Amino acid sequence: MLRSLLISKFGTYLALRVRGLKIVKQVSCRLCTRTVMAMINLQEFGLKIVDKMVSVDARVLPAPKLKYHDSGEEKSVQPSVGQWNMMRMKMVDGGIVDNWACVNFSRTQQRDVIKFCNDLAMMCNNKGMAFNTRPSLNPIEGDSNNLEVSLRNLHKLASDRVPGGQLNLVIIILPDITGFYGRIKRVCETELGIVSQCCSPRNVARYNMQYLENVSLKINVKVGGRNTVLEDALYRRIPYLTDKITIVFGADVTHPAPGEDSSPSIAAVVASMDWPQVTKYRGVVSAQTHREEMIQNLYSVAEDPIKGTVARGMIRELMVAFYKTTGKKPDRIIFYRDGVSEGQFNHVLLNEMDKIRKACVSLQEGYLPPVTFVVVQKRHHTRLFPEVHGSRSSTDKSGNILPGTVVDTKICHPTEFDFYLCSHAGIKGTSRPTHYHVLYDENNFTADALQTLTNNLCYTYARCTRSVSIVPPAYYAHLAAFRARYYMEADQSDKSSSVGDRSHERPVEIQLLPDIKDNVKNVMFYC
Repeated sequence: MLRSLLISKFGTYLALRVRGLKIVKQVSCRLCTRTVMAMINLQEFGLKIVDKMVSVDARVLPAPKLKYHDSGEEKSVQPSVGQWNMMRMKMVDGGIVDNWACVNFSRTQQRDVIKFCNDLAMMCNNKGMAFNTRPSLNPIEGDSNNLEVSLRNLHKLASDRVPGGQLNLVIIILPDITGFYGRIKRVCETELGIVSQCCSPRNVARYNMQYLENVSLKINVKVGGRNTVLEDALYRRIPYLTDKITIVFGADVTHPAPGEDSSPSIAAVVASMDWPQVTKYRGVVSAQTHREEMIQNLYSVAEDPIKGTVARGMIRELMVAFYKTTGKKPDRIIFYRDGVSEGQFNHVLLNEMDKIRKACVSLQEGYLPPVTFVVVQKRHHTRLFPEVHGSRSSTDKSGNILPGTVVDTKICHPTEFDFYLCSHAGIKGTSRPTHYHVLYDENNFTADALQTLTNNLCYTYARCTRSVSIVPPAYYAHLAAFRARYYMEADQSDKSSSVGDRSHERPVEIQLLPDIKDNVKNVMFYC
């Protein structure tokens, strides 16, 4: 009652104040919290503001050792302050690119495009890939006004001239103006079944070794390779991960922009396909009801006129893919769920855990591997600052807390299993730690084991040689969901809208996403 009364009085006063300034003086007003609170008689409510930050105990987890290929000058690396350099190392599992081509949609000169492709091919080979230095087709000048036609013509040309009739990769130089990325990805991944790597024209015209190395990391995982793995995973030394066959899921839901009432929300789920390394993730996406946070297509049942009752869903599809890839059934499930607020914890847990259970049972009667369900939260207002005593050994280069810093007392829930983990090194501004909240745990994780596992996984993100701020399965699910959003936006831009304001009169049907080709779905196309 006291809290609600204070909020009510504070909110009324602030609203009147802002409204008065807006109407009378016709100027915008920004009132800081301290100023407004000072206007209220806090003694009336028995409250007191302390202007000192709360001191909490923390510990810093060590960075894991990363394994690279034995043919490199260095076979492994120990990251320092959340980052490392793979200049003297080669990818632990280089992909193979025999047939590839390049399409230039920009005004970049042909000689610059040829030089860029040669440099990129050399970089991929230097990093451990088997990348054919000669393209299967000469660089093609594409027309950005007829982008889809140009890509379809490339595909037809490749089917006639390329051995096997299929390109492993197409390098695309984007147009000089923005807005074409989504259309390119939709055509390549849902119509033609080609893995693509888009490059900005400004980076093509200049030689940048760091850029080429970063692109090679993305290309390698897009063609089925692995950049690095945890050394402890290879030697089966990670508790709760390598002792039993484990599949790691990541899930996220993205919603349309504010004011967009017709577009559906998009759910994405990724799952690891390689045990014990846990670095390759297969992703599936699904459109669902507008602004619905619960993932609706985790598990479903449909009636087929021939087969009868058929079990479907994203969990089932990924579990089947894991079995086909590894030849083994998972004995443990770890599920990282992104994008859930505290008010939705119970609803998400009951709804999505039930579907995970049903998906497992649909595969085999009585098959119920233990599940650990962890919510990943980045949208919060908690910030952690190091106490510096004379030296900066307790901070990174930007003055933030060190990567691996964990806080699980005082500011966490008094009885539930949650913790704050800052797994990355800050680059600019104040680092925001990620809040991990365990909603359900049948694997009986210890706090130290889950925190260490989560921190270690943050060093396996494929697109850079840095640890990332959220656990990679959740990160990949976020990328996959946004990729699917590109498909939908590109598809909508190709169709004229005649609905107008009538869209508010009745519920809008869920627009189905185009199906991603199987050969694309098998690799990390969303990177």
